[in-house]
Amino acid sequence: MVESLGEKLRAAREEKNLSFDQVSRETNIAARYLKALEAEDFSGFPGELYAVGFLRNYGAYLELDVQELLSLYRAFKIQEQPVPVEQLLKHPSRLPKILVTAALILLVLGGIGGAVFFFVTRPPQAERAAPVVRAPAEYVMSGDSLERRFYKGDSLLVPVDANQYKLELLNLEDAVSIRTPQRTLVLNLNEEADEDLNNDGIPDLRITAADFVKNNADMGILLRFAISAVPVAAEAVPPEAAPVETAAVPVPSNAMVVFSSPNPYPFTLQSSFRGYCMFRWEILFERDRRDRNERYFQRSDELNIQAQNGIRIWTSNAQAAKFQVSGGGRTVPIELGGAGEVVVADIRWVRDEDNRFRLVIARLET
Repeated sequence: MVESLGEKLRAAREEKNLSFDQVSRETNIAARYLKALEAEDFSGFPGELYAVGFLRNYGAYLELDVQELLSLYRAFKIQEQPVPVEQLLKHPSRLPKILVTAALILLVLGGIGGAVFFFVTRPPQAERAAPVVRAPAEYVMSGDSLERRFYKGDSLLVPVDANQYKLELLNLEDAVSIRTPQRTLVLNLNEEADEDLNNDGIPDLRITAADFVKNNADMGILLRFAISAVPVAAEAVPPEAAPVETAAVPVPSNAMVVFSSPNPYPFTLQSSFRGYCMFRWEILFERDRRDRNERYFQRSDELNIQAQNGIRIWTSNAQAAKFQVSGGGRTVPIELGGAGEVVVADIRWVRDEDNRFRLVIARLET
């Protein structure tokens, strides 16, 4: 008899003499989900993505064949779907079998005849043409935005004030590498970054890696470029778009202070994922970056989020990733919560009663 999905997981865990609590600590999967996987009870998972992700992680931890586990899971889901009574009572006709047999015979005979004809009539083989080498292209950004597919070696001239600045696509592997006048910029899929081309301290261009296939440079990459809006004077900014708290406020009691400075400055949240996790983020207090982003991450994925004023994050497992905040030449590691804990938190600048700016991490009620 073939072992079921739950029996295979349970047998592997008991063979290694592991408890649910020990597995939960080492995989960052809540014990209730581990028990549900062994009981083949998938009704308590937030969605199928979570069930599949936890199954992958648990199977890899137990050193089982993950693909075999996924096949057992799919077979289990198919068995849950009822088969109509009419299909169970219906007697299959023998006619389709006869037609299939005749078609196979004709196909074999046709293949033999075609092969003979090909070898008898084919012309002498000509020399194979040399592969066409694509010459790098150079484009000029003429408006406020540009979206097109770039290939290795292609470049873009971006006018800022009276000067033109050149960006070049250097490489396309697991991530995309773009040479700018100030640095070599590395972006993952769907990641974006602001670039200060003329080195005046104000971002001039936003670059987004919209679409590419990892380690397939021949497919190129769809890049989006958008000229950044000119900063508005502080007194003209409406309250909902203000960069930081407009009035001095006490630092929240549950907040962790990351940086303290006389003035706020851009910062980056760096995330290195150690397990399966649903992660959402939203840029705060920037009128042109209010869209919410959501992705399902797995082990070894990385994400960098750059912000001027604040970020709101949501994670389905607070210890599924290693988080740190970088800014002002410093990097500080941060902890959001425990294993399997759902956490919503703001990372933002606030001005305290001493008229200093503090970058704080404050958890919100979920």
